[in-house]
Amino acid sequence: MLKTTVGKLRFAGYFEGISLLVLLFIAMPLKYWFGIPEAVRIVGSIHGALFITYCVIIAYVTLKTRWNLIWPILSVVVAFIPFGNFLLDKKLHQLEQVHG
Repeated sequence: MLKTTVGKLRFAGYFEGISLLVLLFIAMPLKYWFGIPEAVRIVGSIHGALFITYCVIIAYVTLKTRWNLIWPILSVVVAFIPFGNFLLDKKLHQLEQVHG
């Protein structure tokens, strides 16, 4: 997966997507149901760093592969949707197989 430019984006997308799910489905309930705000502070910081890294990798892949604007826009949009990165990953995997 890390051998291709698109593979690097897929790899980063996994971690960014997982961090969003942990934030939404573990840290947020811990904060609001159990009164543990530290969970959101810690997981939110990690998620923020992963999101910034993901955006930098999107820019890198866009420049390196000369993507048209639909792919980077779609890559950023799905980062805000739970499970979105995993759905995009299927398309990126197909793209990776075709273009390398």
